[in-house]
Amino acid sequence: MYYYCSYFDHRYLPRGLALYRSLKQHCPEFKWWVLCLSKTCYDVLSELALPDIHLIALEEFERGDEALLTAKQNRTLVEYYFTCTPSLPLFIFRNYREVDLITYLDSDLFFYSSVEPIYEELGEQSVGIIEHRFSPERLDLKVFGIYNVGWESFRRDENGLSCLQWWRERCIEWCYDRPEGDRFADQKYLDDWPTRFPGVVVLQNKGANVAHWNTNNYQIYGDGNRVWIDEKPLIFFHFHGFNHYKQEFEISGINPDFKVKRFSDRVIFRDIYAPYLQTLREIAKEVSPLLPEVSIQSTIRGIAIPAISANNS
Repeated sequence: MYYYCSYFDHRYLPRGLALYRSLKQHCPEFKWWVLCLSKTCYDVLSELALPDIHLIALEEFERGDEALLTAKQNRTLVEYYFTCTPSLPLFIFRNYREVDLITYLDSDLFFYSSVEPIYEELGEQSVGIIEHRFSPERLDLKVFGIYNVGWESFRRDENGLSCLQWWRERCIEWCYDRPEGDRFADQKYLDDWPTRFPGVVVLQNKGANVAHWNTNNYQIYGDGNRVWIDEKPLIFFHFHGFNHYKQEFEISGINPDFKVKRFSDRVIFRDIYAPYLQTLREIAKEVSPLLPEVSIQSTIRGIAIPAISANNS
């Protein structure tokens, strides 16, 4: 049994449900806690009553947490979401004694094969994190951090809990959506974890956390059954900055004139992006009766994503 947690509001709900569907396909035994950042999100997920999802209302999460509520008063909505990141695994450890290892997932991840290799690499270590692995032309993005918050695993032991508590305290102190010295949001605090805390492993599997900022590092190809990242199966792709406009793909943060130049790019569009887009469209149609406005509108990590209406086909 694997344990996961994520957060999102109703505007990001279709992406969260896409993540859920991919987990159901490639990780059949799991529990997933969702911190619902809006009442609409909580109500819709309650109505859907999907198996293996455990809902946390924002009011429940915040109750009695004066430090978090104070921080909420001096930052923007998205900055407050960032501030909540380390508090969510701690909340689950505090309230669910059966959880021995919790993995935080950004809601814009999508799985393509088994998660087992990641956990095999993590082994008995206390904390697992993944580098951005920026490609050479994207090294300017290092200002946002060496490691990506998209996947983080924490064990319920002294090292894991100490790391989480330290991270929470830093985010309460400062968590803003701008690079400033050695800080950026909740993310750049991870830069020195491998030396600051015992038991931290930097996960090396190339198939984990593939994203637009690192695809140029790899030969990416499909064999009809799966996508390969060099010699490793693609485990999950991070759809940060994913846009859909008139049935074409754009990746925000990259030159808007980005075109398919390599065989790898064609595979990315056909075998990675297209299935994700199709899943989002299916979900948008299914949840449209439950939402006043169905959209794939990002509120996470500063990305603006055009709406995908339920009528798109």
